[in-house]
Amino acid sequence: MRPPLPSAAATATAAATALAAATALALLPGTAYAAQSPGASSFTISDPRIKESSGLAASRVHPGVYWTHNDSDDGPYVYAVDSATGSTVARVTLTGIGRPRDVEAISLGPDGQLYVGDIGDNRGGTWDHVWIYRFQEPRQLGDVTVKATQFTVRYEDGPRNAESLMVHPVTGRVYIASKDESKGGLYEGPAQLAAGADNVFRRVADVPWVTDGAFSPDGSRLTLRGYFTARTYPWKDGRPEGEGERVDAPWQGQAESVTYSADGSTLMFGSEGASSRVVAVPAAVTPSPGGSASPQPGSPPDTATSPEPTGSFGKGALVLAGGLVLVFGAKRLFRRRARD
Repeated sequence: MRPPLPSAAATATAAATALAAATALALLPGTAYAAQSPGASSFTISDPRIKESSGLAASRVHPGVYWTHNDSDDGPYVYAVDSATGSTVARVTLTGIGRPRDVEAISLGPDGQLYVGDIGDNRGGTWDHVWIYRFQEPRQLGDVTVKATQFTVRYEDGPRNAESLMVHPVTGRVYIASKDESKGGLYEGPAQLAAGADNVFRRVADVPWVTDGAFSPDGSRLTLRGYFTARTYPWKDGRPEGEGERVDAPWQGQAESVTYSADGSTLMFGSEGASSRVVAVPAAVTPSPGGSASPQPGSPPDTATSPEPTGSFGKGALVLAGGLVLVFGAKRLFRRRARD
């Protein structure tokens, strides 16, 4: 007879069972399926160092390349991943900043600089300040060390936990979406971030539970994602407008990131975990004329791949939620045991 499974393994088994049930339910007849976008293709992150990909940003200098980073317990690193192969083609080491605490998001501004949001708060919104790091997107791909600028961020209405940072591609203004079950907010930064001083972000709109967000390349739309849903909102006068329209985001075990492809034709949805999958879903808006439809390097060798299934957010939502709770419970348990 096999000895009884230890509690951590039993938890993981239960989580796997719940996920299997959730997946089966999500694929019942009537579930929506997203066709593969011609502008970008799904890919798998193959670098074993990237175990908690928590943000995505499409490069404008290197077509088909996406910038990402780990959630925490990694270091001051940002990785460039080639979507054609899933391989890391650069690791940027940031200097000139303190020790990263809880890095959750990355976005590319109109100034060609990458903005990294060290904005998570594992204490449930008690840190009185968080940080943004900014550095110029490298022109050459390869491992490099760069000096970043660090900005201190405070919220006008007190500390917040957040996982979403978006830089508007036209105005360059930085926005942060707080993560809250009932009263999430979209916060607007000052017109220009200032180093060496507090940058106060003020609440400008209510948003649902959000784990990441991204502006379309032309700045006309804002897409926000959570664990089970994603919505795209028209962007007007510096605010999201209306209730938005639902996007058929994929079901992912820990849905953490979203970005637009460089040409705006595709939304790329990512998640945490080793060898995590980045899933391409056609964007609701046709890309602007002049967008790059076949980037090189980085465009997949064959874009005529099978569609990726997307989650049904009506049927099975409760089952999915239960599975997610078990997964998070197992993940936290394993993390605690590894650190002890």
